[in-house]
Amino acid sequence: MKKAFKASRIYSGEWRFDAFIKACYIVPTMKLKETSWLNQIFGWLKKQLKWLGPGLGMKRWMALMVIGTAILGLGLSVLVLDIYRNASEHWFVEVLGWLSLRFLPRWVRFILFSGAGFTCIYCSITGISRTVLEPFVPQGEEVIDAIANFRRRTRGPKIVALGGGSGMFSLLRGLKNHTSNITAVVTMADDGGSSGELRRRIGTPPPGDLRNCLTALSSDEAMLTQIFQYRFGEEYGLNGHSLGNLFITAMGDITGSFEEGVAEAGNVLAITGQVLPATIQDVRLAAKKRHLRTEQTTIVHGESEIPKAEGKIERVWLDPENPQAFPPAIQAILGADLIVVGPGSLYTSILANLLVPDISRALKASKAMKFYISNITSQPGETDGYSVHDHVDAIEDHLGFDLFDLVICNNRTIGIDLPSNLSWVRYDDSEAMDHVVYQADLVQKEWPTRHDSEGLAQIIMDLFYERTG
Repeated sequence: MKKAFKASRIYSGEWRFDAFIKACYIVPTMKLKETSWLNQIFGWLKKQLKWLGPGLGMKRWMALMVIGTAILGLGLSVLVLDIYRNASEHWFVEVLGWLSLRFLPRWVRFILFSGAGFTCIYCSITGISRTVLEPFVPQGEEVIDAIANFRRRTRGPKIVALGGGSGMFSLLRGLKNHTSNITAVVTMADDGGSSGELRRRIGTPPPGDLRNCLTALSSDEAMLTQIFQYRFGEEYGLNGHSLGNLFITAMGDITGSFEEGVAEAGNVLAITGQVLPATIQDVRLAAKKRHLRTEQTTIVHGESEIPKAEGKIERVWLDPENPQAFPPAIQAILGADLIVVGPGSLYTSILANLLVPDISRALKASKAMKFYISNITSQPGETDGYSVHDHVDAIEDHLGFDLFDLVICNNRTIGIDLPSNLSWVRYDDSEAMDHVVYQADLVQKEWPTRHDSEGLAQIIMDLFYERTG
């Protein structure tokens, strides 16, 4: 019977091996054998050979250095040969003979000198790379691994994400580990909380969703999230504003324009990719809601007021209805390889983006693959009782055309308790959909109402490469 072993270190300096046989296991104790010097050498060589791995861009420069060194060596050999032939002192000729290993066959000398030269070149290149890059490498990560990850991300597909809120934050956190060519296009219809207050008092576009995206794309989003989400108390006279909103607003004042301020904020934070507003015009979101009991309809103005009003949303629109899109956002959409819509609030984040006329026209014209990421749970006052089919229908009904090549939704609902005001967004097989639907476990373990960033990003990339080759 085969046995499976699991090793774990104990305080005595020995190793304990747990052999699991069905439900029983035996725990023998044995001395830890020292690793042989041969294994250590092989381990070191394996680690060093990673520098010659594909995609790092090291081999071409190493080859150039070898060629340059060979040319330099040829020039020196001509000089030494001339001295050797014309030297009058016998001892000098003998020294040159010993240094050139004249007593060995020529093929042996070629191997020795070539090997020593290549080793020196290799060590110099890797040493210089480590010395130059080590200050910029995250703590605990090898220089070679940091270079490999950087090169892999720079060759990644051009991805445009449209949405807002916590859904966009979760998506971007995962995607930045796969590609650095990310563009987040964010709605400018937010009018609640700190963003709404700054919008009313200063006249600046709302920075809240931009702040979340900048945080998600930063190298240390955990710390930056705490800093940017920090809210000053009323006693400071700052009306509960978050530090991130004030930072973006200040950058806009310093640079002279809001869009330049957002771009410079991204540079200061050294984010992966870029964050762009869908429009820089002053826009408001409005909705028509129908009361479920009385069948009366009401018009609700303001993104923050829409979920609060009773009734089911029938339609949303922007005021004004034809705001001009931010040109770099249009360029990013037209040049994208993959466009990801969602996750996020269906009406107040996603459609608030897509209803900018130039944005929707660019989406229709773009040759990119288009994925829709469905929310995991409903949003009170906005998508109560909605299925995956309802989400997709709402988007395409507002736009007037079929948009998505693939719909990704969650299928894990068993064993998780939701608050009473939330329900699962499910895919119903009985509802006919004209789209390819991919179901997977997308739930974040620590926060079941949110998407798992790493898992979602991996699924998106796998499905994209599967369809594009």
